[in-house]
Amino acid sequence: MKGEKIYLSPLEIKDTEELLAIRRRNFHFFQPFEPIRPEHYFTIEEQKKMIESSLQAAANDQGFVFGVFLNESNRLVGRIELSGIARGPFQNAYLGYFLDQEHNGKGYATEAVSLCVKFAFDQIGLHRIQAGVMPRNLPSVRVLTKAGFRYEGLSTKYLKINGVWEDHAIYAIITEDREAAQ
Repeated sequence: MKGEKIYLSPLEIKDTEELLAIRRRNFHFFQPFEPIRPEHYFTIEEQKKMIESSLQAAANDQGFVFGVFLNESNRLVGRIELSGIARGPFQNAYLGYFLDQEHNGKGYATEAVSLCVKFAFDQIGLHRIQAGVMPRNLPSVRVLTKAGFRYEGLSTKYLKINGVWEDHAIYAIITEDREAAQ
């Protein structure tokens, strides 16, 4: 899935080292917004296992994990995923993403979210995508709203982030939202 500045491609084993480098380089930047991770999480072996698991999830229609790559250099600069896919009458997935701090503020995250939404609705037939974001994470709130997500409400003590149960604002987009915007 190609956009103006970036493209999304399923993460592959060959991306393991670059993914780990992003994780390590951005450890302090990501930490306020992520669960506390064990040391082994930041190893080649663990990142490889996660990529292998994501490929299996995609094969089983349970989730899709994409690398965010720069068009100009094919450099991996982030990750975006659709997880917890529910079929049947729900047709929903959860959206999560991160971008290397060096590449923030350039529109890459908004473009990645928009491309991922297009994939979810047009290629795998989802009806709804939701994302939870800590209300103080204003850059991520802006990304979601620019990509057409709307605020649905606040989930109290939703996720344990950096050792603390944090409230999350829930944002969502449905196919009808996207159709109305076109």
